[in-house]
Amino acid sequence: MDIKAEVDRQLRIIKRGTIEIIPEKELITKIERSVKENKPMNIKLGLDPTAPDIHLGHTVVLQKMRQFQDLGHQVIIIIGDFTGRIGDPTGKSETRKQLTEEQVQANAKTYMDQIFRILDPEKTQIRFNSEWLSPLSFVDVIELSAKYTVARMLERDDFTKRYRSGQAIGIHEFFYPLMQGYDSVALEADVELGGTDQKFNILMGRTLQKEYGQEPQIALFMPILEGLDGVQKMSKSLGNYIGIDEAPNDMFGKTMSITDELILRYFELATHVGLDDIKKMKEEMEQGANPRDYKIRLAKEIIGMFHSKEAAEAAEENFKNVFAKNQIPDDIQEVEIPKEAIWIAKLLSELGLVSSTSDGRRMTKQGAVKIDGTKVTDEKIEIVPSEGMIVQVGKRKFAKIR
Repeated sequence: MDIKAEVDRQLRIIKRGTIEIIPEKELITKIERSVKENKPMNIKLGLDPTAPDIHLGHTVVLQKMRQFQDLGHQVIIIIGDFTGRIGDPTGKSETRKQLTEEQVQANAKTYMDQIFRILDPEKTQIRFNSEWLSPLSFVDVIELSAKYTVARMLERDDFTKRYRSGQAIGIHEFFYPLMQGYDSVALEADVELGGTDQKFNILMGRTLQKEYGQEPQIALFMPILEGLDGVQKMSKSLGNYIGIDEAPNDMFGKTMSITDELILRYFELATHVGLDDIKKMKEEMEQGANPRDYKIRLAKEIIGMFHSKEAAEAAEENFKNVFAKNQIPDDIQEVEIPKEAIWIAKLLSELGLVSSTSDGRRMTKQGAVKIDGTKVTDEKIEIVPSEGMIVQVGKRKFAKIR
C-alpha cells in the first residue's frame, strides 16, 4: 500500500466541509500511524439527549462520523445520560432546567433510533457516560476540578456574559465541560467531532487528556447548517428545519424552498454526493443551468437517505402535480368541522394548518391562505365550512373539511 497516498485520501475526505481541525498536523500523524499499524482511530461524538428529534442540521456531524466509519475507523457515540442531567450551558443565558433520569432515557432511545438512519449500527459503539462518571468518588471529582481554573472557565463566552450581567451561574454548570472532557479520557479518544458551538467543550478534552498523561485528541469542527431561510441556523423553534422523520412530500417541498445559495452547501454537508460531482454542479450553474433542477436532485438525495429511492421519486411526482400544475394532493387530510361560522384564524388552527390563532392571522395577512383556490387576506373574516371545502396554507399544507 502507498501509505502517503492513503493518508492523503483519508485527509481529503475528512476535511470535506470542516470548518477547523485543531491541530491538523497531529491529525496527519494519527492517520499515518493508523494506516501503518492497521489500527483504527477512536472517533468520538457526544450527544446529550435533551431534545429527542433530529433535523438535517444535526446530521452534518453524523455524516462526518459515517465518513470516518467508511474509512475504517471506530466510531463511538456517547449518549450523555449523566451529563444530560445537567444540560449543556453552551449558548444559554440562564441555568438550564435539569432533566429527570426518565426523561434522559426516553430521549436517548429516540436518538438511537434516529442516528442509525445515518450510521452503520454494526460499526458503531454506543456508550453511556454514566458508565465512568457515576463511579467517580468525591475525591475523584475534586482531583478532576483541580485540573482547571475558574479564570479559564470564565473565558467561556456564555459564562462571561452571564457573570458580567450578574446572572446566576450554578457551580454544577462548571462541571459540564469537565465531564465532557473526561469522556475523552475514559475512551482514549483520538478525534472528537462537534459543531463550532462546542469548541470550548471539545478543547477541554485535549486539556484533560494531557493532564492524565494521554496523547491529546484532535478537535474537528463542523459548520452550523443554515435553515431554510438561509440566514439563521436550522432550528425547530425557528421553524426553518427539515426533520429526518418528516414525510417525503414535506421534505421535498421544504428543500425546494431553500435559497439558491444554499444548494451546494446542503449537498456538501448533508448528502453523500462526491465533491467532484458538486464542483461540476457549481460550474454548470455558473454557466446558466437552472438551480431548480439541482434542488430537485438535492430533495431526492435527502429523501433517499432517510426513506427510499422510491419515496423520493413519488415525492418528486407529487411536487410536480401540486406545485408545478397547481393541483391538490391525493393524500390530503380530512378534518371534521361543525357547519357554523368560524373565525378564519381559529379555522386554520382547528385544521392543524397553523400552530396558533396568532400564526393563522399572520399567514392570512401575508396572503398565504386559500379557500377552494381563492386567496383570503382579511384576518377578521368568518368562514362557514362546507362539505369538501379545501383550505390551503402556503404551498404545502392542505386540509379538506368533512
